Amino acid sequence: MRPPQETIRSKRDGAALPEAEIAAFVAGLTDGRVTEGQAAAFAMAVFFRGLSLPERVALTRAMTASGTVLAWDLPGPVLDKHSTGGIGDTVSLVLAPLVAACGGYVPMISGRGLGHTGGTLDKLASIPGYDATPGLERLRAVVRAVGCAIIGQTDDLAPADRRLYAIRDVTGTVESLDLITASILSKKLAAGLQGLVMDVKTGSGAFMAETEQARALARSIVAVANGAGLRTTALITDMDAPLASAAGNALEVAYAVDHLTGRRREPRFHAVTTALAAEMLVAGRLAADTGEATRRLDAALASGKAAEIFARMVAALGGPADCLDRAGSYLPEAPVRRRVEAGGSVARVDTRALGLAVIGLGGGRTRPQDGIDPSVGLTDLARPGDAAGLLGVVHARDEASADAAEAALRAAYAMGEAAPEGPAVLERIDA
Repeated sequence: MRPPQETIRSKRDGAALPEAEIAAFVAGLTDGRVTEGQAAAFAMAVFFRGLSLPERVALTRAMTASGTVLAWDLPGPVLDKHSTGGIGDTVSLVLAPLVAACGGYVPMISGRGLGHTGGTLDKLASIPGYDATPGLERLRAVVRAVGCAIIGQTDDLAPADRRLYAIRDVTGTVESLDLITASILSKKLAAGLQGLVMDVKTGSGAFMAETEQARALARSIVAVANGAGLRTTALITDMDAPLASAAGNALEVAYAVDHLTGRRREPRFHAVTTALAAEMLVAGRLAADTGEATRRLDAALASGKAAEIFARMVAALGGPADCLDRAGSYLPEAPVRRRVEAGGSVARVDTRALGLAVIGLGGGRTRPQDGIDPSVGLTDLARPGDAAGLLGVVHARDEASADAAEAALRAAYAMGEAAPEGPAVLERIDA
């Protein structure tokens, strides 16, 4: 192995790194031979110099191999999706049981909130008893028995990624397209997937606000994933307004339960969820095309099978067995609720500002060690083109928090003449 500083020097000067050298550097990340300072310098060198496609594939494979790589012996394909995050993006809670209801197996490794976006694990943590960090054996058992399990990254899966990500988070290199690609895909490859769909958001509530940025990331992930042997497609979806009308942890769980049970199904959220799930069924050869896949998905929702699988997953991971029927009894509720009203029509929404309003209420983190109040957030959020009246409902722990959230909510909405919203799914990218 070349000394780590020589690898850093080579990348700093713009040289292409051989696969064996990348593998050796990642091994040093895993066992501690590479120091935090060296890891930070490597991340910064990659940030400025970039990686070629072969280097990205090599880095992804090396980080995947840094820990356990799951192998499955199941009667159906092992599938997953990953989202770059947004506001009201509670798709995973509906999509995993929906795909399982159609014959797929979904071991979904999810994360906590990052920046202004909500995290799937934080949402599930609002369900009493739900164990989001089980061991690998329990993960295997639940996926086999139920068809899906949504959990957090364990110590066994891609430990090199976990170490490098923590360093990137404090060194201003999170936005590196190359490192984002390797970080996402190393965890997905370690989960033993046979098919993956990426949901890359663009718009005011997305990390990649510009469509060209989102397209570049989607193309990178699709190219590297397929280069590493994982069949992958990507959809670029709109985040110029909240995807769901709810934002906040327990509030989004309640929203997902309503969607699964049919109590409420908003068209835009349904369109994105179905499009992603259809890509998964086609990737797993459970449907010949997205048209057939969509019909199967609609049937799984209408029959109640997807809702039943969600309930079984929650119970298998320690949550209440009757969560579908009594979600309101289990999910925490904020003591203060306030309607925020305005006249006129909604012209546009600063969606990122809505995410920051949820954080201000206590529903997200400004530091990694911060706790979260699962009960707070926003519901009944208006969309562009709505004749407002109601902009949204604030759920807060006290009146002072509600005051601040109301001000943020009003500031996030621009009133005036609005064009109708465009499609929710903007573009599809494949290999």
